[in-house]
Amino acid sequence: MRKSVALLVVTTLVSACAEKASDPGSDVTDGDAAVYATAIANPARPDADRARDAGRKPDAVLAFFGIEPGMHVLDLFSGGGYYSEILARVVGDDGGVVAQSNQAYLGFVGDEFNARYADSRLPNVEVLMAENNELQLDANRFDAVMMVLSYHDLYYAAPDQGWPKIDPARLLTELHKGLKPGGLLCIVDHYADDGAPAETGGSLHRIDPQIVISEVGQAGFRLEATSDLLRNAEDDHSKSVFDPAIRGKTDRFVLRFRKL
Repeated sequence: MRKSVALLVVTTLVSACAEKASDPGSDVTDGDAAVYATAIANPARPDADRARDAGRKPDAVLAFFGIEPGMHVLDLFSGGGYYSEILARVVGDDGGVVAQSNQAYLGFVGDEFNARYADSRLPNVEVLMAENNELQLDANRFDAVMMVLSYHDLYYAAPDQGWPKIDPARLLTELHKGLKPGGLLCIVDHYADDGAPAETGGSLHRIDPQIVISEVGQAGFRLEATSDLLRNAEDDHSKSVFDPAIRGKTDRFVLRFRKL
């Protein structure tokens, strides 16, 4: 009981210090918006990526996170590379993207990963293969780390499928080390019900954002802002995110943290 009360106090205080961004694009200049629009409109993007854009709103998400040309960004658990490609086109030649993945993710996304990086089509993207609990980052390398629809996987475990249980505290410590002072940790994930246990990340592939806020705060980050831009009131949080009735249309939270 004491642990539950302490968690409630911590998350309430952290949430109270964060800015609620009701209009996440309000600080974006015409020039900034053009960067995102140009990246998303690039004719080299795969048709499958374009089909996901309406549900993911990458221009609004990247504007909210403050990703800019010249930045160096780690796309953690990058999967097939949907965001890695957009990031590469936003940060440009003066920036760079590290797309981290592992064998389990490669098996899940199939040919998408290989097609993404064939023939050096994204020259400013470095692919980093690192299995669970083996990630090692150079200190102060990145301006931002993106975790899109993957934080819940810290509570998924399937050792027989190449996904051993992750140590969340160790991973967050590594991300803190890899970010520059004042760097950004940018998280998007599927809502679980308020108070749902962390293990929901392994069953429904959802997580209560208060768990994320608490854990990331304890790792040395400040919650800077939240956004409702990916909310969906029709998702009641009861189904797995892979259920055909809700897949690609889940209720999602968007959190921007800054390294202290």
